Amino acid sequence: MSSPIVVRFAPSPTGYLHVGGARTAIFNWLYARNQNGRFLLRIEDTDRARSSDAMTREILNGLRWLGVDWDDTPWIQSEHLERHRAECLRLHDEDKAYWCYCSADDLAARRAGAENHDTKYDRRCLNLGDAERAAKEAAGLPRVLRFRVPEGVTEFYDIVHEETAFRNEEIDDFVILRSDGSPVYMIAVVVDDHDMGVTQVLRGDDHLSNTPKQILLYNALGYSVPMFGHMPLILGEDKKRLSKRHGATAVGEYQTRGILPETLFNFLALLGWSPGEDREIMSRDEMVDLFDARRLLKKSSVFDEKKLAWMNGQHIRLLGDAELLDRLRPWRPAARASVPDDYLLLVLALMKERIELLADFFEKAVYFFDDPAQYDAAGVAKHWKPETSALLRALAAQFASCPFEAPALEDLVRRKAEEESVSAGKLIHPLRLALTGGTQSPSLFDMMVVLGRETCVRRIETALRSRELGVGSNE
Repeated sequence: MSSPIVVRFAPSPTGYLHVGGARTAIFNWLYARNQNGRFLLRIEDTDRARSSDAMTREILNGLRWLGVDWDDTPWIQSEHLERHRAECLRLHDEDKAYWCYCSADDLAARRAGAENHDTKYDRRCLNLGDAERAAKEAAGLPRVLRFRVPEGVTEFYDIVHEETAFRNEEIDDFVILRSDGSPVYMIAVVVDDHDMGVTQVLRGDDHLSNTPKQILLYNALGYSVPMFGHMPLILGEDKKRLSKRHGATAVGEYQTRGILPETLFNFLALLGWSPGEDREIMSRDEMVDLFDARRLLKKSSVFDEKKLAWMNGQHIRLLGDAELLDRLRPWRPAARASVPDDYLLLVLALMKERIELLADFFEKAVYFFDDPAQYDAAGVAKHWKPETSALLRALAAQFASCPFEAPALEDLVRRKAEEESVSAGKLIHPLRLALTGGTQSPSLFDMMVVLGRETCVRRIETALRSRELGVGSNE
C-alpha cells in the first residue's frame, strides 16, 4: 500500500493572500482531499523585516473564507532556523559546500569584466589553499557558504510539464548560508519539506528555475525527492502576468466586492485545471471528487473579471433565499436596517436572477424600498406617449379595488390594452417606469404584488403629476 500524499502551501506573510497564491493553495488542497492525503500550511516568515503577524492572520483568514482548511498546526519556518543552519554546516563538513570570502564589490567587478557577461560565480574560493583560507579567516573577512554544484544533468518528471531537465553547468554555486549566518530560502524550503514529510510540491511556474537547485540539495542531504508540478501563471486580460495594474488581486478585495467564497474557489480552480466535459459550476465536494493532477493545464489562463461576475451570479442562484439573505447582511445599509426580513425575502426571490455581486443587491433593488427620485429619460422618451397618462389613470383606479395578485393584475392590464386597441407593452412599459423610475425590473406583476397596492397606486399618481414625465404642467 502506497503512503498517503502530503502537500503544502507556503505563503510568505509579507503581503495579503493574492489570487495566484490562493489558486496554488486550492490545487494543493484539492489534490490532498482527492487522494485522502494531508494538506499542510507553512508560514515562510524568515524575512523578518517585511513579515508581520498581521499579514499571517490575513492569510489564514483568507484561506478560511475560501474554505481551504489545513491539517495540523501551521509550520512556522522561523522556528526552524537552527535546523536549517545545521544542515548547511553538514554539507560543508561533507565537502558539498564551501566558504566564499568574495565581497559583493569583487563579484560585481568580475561579472562586469567577464566574457559574454557571464554572471556565474567563478569558483575562486573553491580551491583555496589551507594557508590562504586561514589568512582570510584570521582577517575576519565576511564569508558565505556556497553549495558545490556537481557535474551532470538534473532530470525530473514534472506533473504539468512532464520530463524536464537542466544542465548543471548552467547552475551557479549558489549561496545557502549568508554572511550573518542565516540560511537562505533555497535550503530552508528543502529541509522543511523533508521534515514535514512533503511528497508532492505543486506551485507556480515562477519556481521552476528553483527546482533543479532544490533537487541537488535533496540529493546532497540524502533526502527523498518529492514529485514536482509547476503551473503556468495567471494572466491579465492583456495576456501579461496578473498584477495590481490589472485591478484587484488580493482575495480580501473580492470578498469586499461581494464575491462568494465558493465562487472564487470554483473560478480559481478552473484557471489551470480542466475537470472535463466542459463543466464549470461546481461545489467544493464535486471538485474534490473530480480533481486529477494530470489534468492540470500547460497553458496559462486569463483572469476574466466578467466571467467571475457571471459565475458569482450562478452561485448566488444556488443559495436558498434565507441563506442568501444572511450572506447579504454585511452590505445591508443602515437605511434598510428596519426593513423586515420577511419583506427582504420576497424581494430576494424576485431579484436573485438579476444580481451578480452581493454588494449590488440593495442598490439594484432600491425601488423596492424607495419611491423613484427621477425617471429614466430614454425610457420616458420611448414609452411615455401622449395617451399614456389617461391609460394609467384608468388603470390606477382599477388597481385600487381589484384582487392584488399577479395573475389578476396581468389579466386586468391585458384586457385594458385590448379595450383601447393598443399592445400590452404600451401599458406595461410606462407602468414599470412609474413604479421603478427605470426600464428594467423583475416581472412587473410579481413586483407589484411585493410592492403592495397602496405603494403602486401612490407611485402611479405621483408619476401622473410629474413634470419630468411631461404631464404635470398640463394637469
